[in-house]
Amino acid sequence: MLEKKQHNYEKAVLVGVVTQNQDADKLQEYMDELEFLALTAGATIDRRFTQNLTQPDPKTFVGSGKAQEIKEYVKENEIGTIIFDDELSPSQLKNLEKEIEVKILDRTNLILDIFAQRAQTSYARTQVELAQYQYLLPRLSKMWSHLDKQKGGIGMRGPGETEIETDRRIIRDRISLLKDKLKVIDKQMATQRNNRGKVVRAALVGYTNVGKSTLMNAISKSDVFAENKLFATLDTTVRKVVIGNLPFLLTDTVGFIRKLPTQLVESFKSTLDEVREADLLIHVVDISHESFEDHIESVNQILMEINAHQKPMIMVFNKIDDFSYEKKDEDDLTPGSNKNVSLEEWKRTWMNKSKHPAVFISALTKENFPEMKRLIYDEVMKIHISRFPYNDFLFEYFDNDEDEASEKED
Repeated sequence: MLEKKQHNYEKAVLVGVVTQNQDADKLQEYMDELEFLALTAGATIDRRFTQNLTQPDPKTFVGSGKAQEIKEYVKENEIGTIIFDDELSPSQLKNLEKEIEVKILDRTNLILDIFAQRAQTSYARTQVELAQYQYLLPRLSKMWSHLDKQKGGIGMRGPGETEIETDRRIIRDRISLLKDKLKVIDKQMATQRNNRGKVVRAALVGYTNVGKSTLMNAISKSDVFAENKLFATLDTTVRKVVIGNLPFLLTDTVGFIRKLPTQLVESFKSTLDEVREADLLIHVVDISHESFEDHIESVNQILMEINAHQKPMIMVFNKIDDFSYEKKDEDDLTPGSNKNVSLEEWKRTWMNKSKHPAVFISALTKENFPEMKRLIYDEVMKIHISRFPYNDFLFEYFDNDEDEASEKED
């Protein structure tokens, strides 16, 4: 008889600062996201600590008084992990561990740990391992003690147990080896992309956990792993999709996030190459998230950084089934829910008036899927006609789902 799997969540506290570049509202959003990241990694959050500073303290990130308050709290409540919202410098990490004497993680380390959990293929694991070593190298003197085999948990899924006397030269050699390995795989993947011929390529992009993989499954009728957690998908998935009788390739990519570690941007170069070389970007947005506008801006910023911001794009506003509005009139007894927002009302919003064509859907319930498929078909057809100007008469749009349904009835 199989035993039920036990989930042992670590108790942790979160730490963030309000600065001249980050007000209290913005910090609250980041801390909410940090808590979701921590939950994804396997932690349960006991408390949040925040402080108002002109800029983070160069020695301990927070002030000495706040550091002492955190130290006393974690000791009294047997907290084993402290997670900071921003990346800590090597000196800040060293000073904090010396002062508080518990496991200290920052946002970058936490994201790397989640990636280490999620990496399934050899390629993804190599990318994550490279990012981990690049993060660990400047922190080598203190961090190697964390890789002891007797320890485990969040932030401890390092690239391997290494004795503390291992010097920086060996680590740099390992980084060089991993980079060479990725270069070989990058060439193989570039060859694969070239072998796909001139078929139109579309790529799903968006913030993490907006429903890209769920949408991929719904459109391509495939079985891509999807879960309501951050970074559920790391490995790039490519599927051939046919809408009407028009074929194209659809790629599911890793989700973006604010404060994305630079190590990951570099390590996941090939994943981003799928975005760079796509003919059409399908930007998926979780419209039910209160910060979806910031998410759009964050994705657009990363697309600009990788020089993919000028590609044709479709805005797919997902999760309309999960959307709820806040009533401004206290006398309004109507429950705030998506049922009060019709598709026609969505179409009258600013979201439907941007420079990119937009559609409002639910990938989960497939609400408004025919309109989305028609929009994708039209945009793919434009690219196809520009590539094969005398071939467009071969294709005619029809709804695959309706066609399949009629076949089943027959």
